[in-house]
Amino acid sequence: MNELQLKLCDIQGRLFELSAEKKYDSAAFIKAFMMSDTAKELDSKYNRMQWAGEEYLLEEVASAAGESFTGNGEIFSADMLYWIGYIYRYWHYYNGEDSAKIYKQAPVQTMKRNYMMFHTMDPELAIEDLKEIHNQKKLQSINLIL
Repeated sequence: MNELQLKLCDIQGRLFELSAEKKYDSAAFIKAFMMSDTAKELDSKYNRMQWAGEEYLLEEVASAAGESFTGNGEIFSADMLYWIGYIYRYWHYYNGEDSAKIYKQAPVQTMKRNYMMFHTMDPELAIEDLKEIHNQKKLQSINLIL
């Protein structure tokens, strides 16, 4: 992981934190961001969005999503939001997967449920464990069908 990539992980973590300050429903915001064109642009090898700060990124996501994450939903702690944002971006650099695929493997409820166990772990170990949780769920689904 190079210095620029780690900086972008930090920016995404701060972006997720900022969503709490704006009183955005955390689950709705995270899903909207991870499936957004903004996240897709951050996933690309080089994009101007990579030089934008978290305030600008939040404006981009909010304008595209409209009112979809404003409301009465739960607002996660700043620490949890930072960790989720950081891990999702780190995951992209670690495995090369795009944000939408990452979100499908580790949706917000999985991240929230595992935060207490994983937030002190090395990011790569946390990602491997999150991928294992996803794979176990897939196996359980297949076994139920059979």
